[in-house]
Amino acid sequence: QVQLVESGGGSVQAGGSLRLSCVGSGLSFSKYGMGWFRQAPGKEREFVTAIDTSGRSTYYTDSVQGRFTISRDNAENTVYLQMNTLNPEDTAVYYCAAHLRGFIAVLTTEYTHWGQGTQVTVSS
Repeated sequence: QVQLVESGGGSVQAGGSLRLSCVGSGLSFSKYGMGWFRQAPGKEREFVTAIDTSGRSTYYTDSVQGRFTISRDNAENTVYLQMNTLNPEDTAVYYCAAHLRGFIAVLTTEYTHWGQGTQVTVSS
């Protein structure tokens, strides 16, 4: 059974930082492309960033470019999201997701496995 478990969410003030982690089990983690999505109250789930299987290729949505960094440790079956210079617009539930499509994926429909999410709240 595939499981993705996120952690590291919390409440911070604007300008602060958080580091999210997502640990995968029940899958050959190094074969999966990984992504982070977020969903704010009343809004659709949106793409944040993705990383390929090797960790050498990444992609970010414009609003987080330069502030967020995705990385992975295949030996630890973990993908990370370092979030710096947070602002209230970053408040959302953050989800990690996995896919076997072999490239950077940005659509929710391209991902086959999802975590349960972790709440990030940024106050002004």
